[in-house]
Amino acid sequence: MNEITEIVDNLENRISKLLHKYDLMKQANQSLQEELTSVKAEYDKLAGEMESSKNQVQTLKAANAMLGSTDHKRETKLKINSLIREIDQCIVQLSE
Repeated sequence: MNEITEIVDNLENRISKLLHKYDLMKQANQSLQEELTSVKAEYDKLAGEMESSKNQVQTLKAANAMLGSTDHKRETKLKINSLIREIDQCIVQLSE
C-alpha cells in the first residue's frame, strides 16, 4: 500500500509541475501575442509612411523635371502622357 501512495504522490508532483509549466507557457504566449500585435501595427504604420514617401519622391522627381532638370525627364514625359490618355478617356466617356 505504501508503494501505491508513493506512486500517487509522485504523479501528483509531476502533474503539479506540468500545470505550473503550462501556466508559464500560457503567460509567455500571451505576452508574445501582444508583442506580435504591436509589431504588426508598427509595420502597417511604417508601410504606409513608406508608400507616402515613395509618392512624394515621384512627385518631387516630376516637379524637378518640369523645372528643367534632365535627370528624370523621360519618367515625367511618360507620366504626363499617361495623364493625358486618362483625361482623353474621361472626355470620351463624358461625351457619350
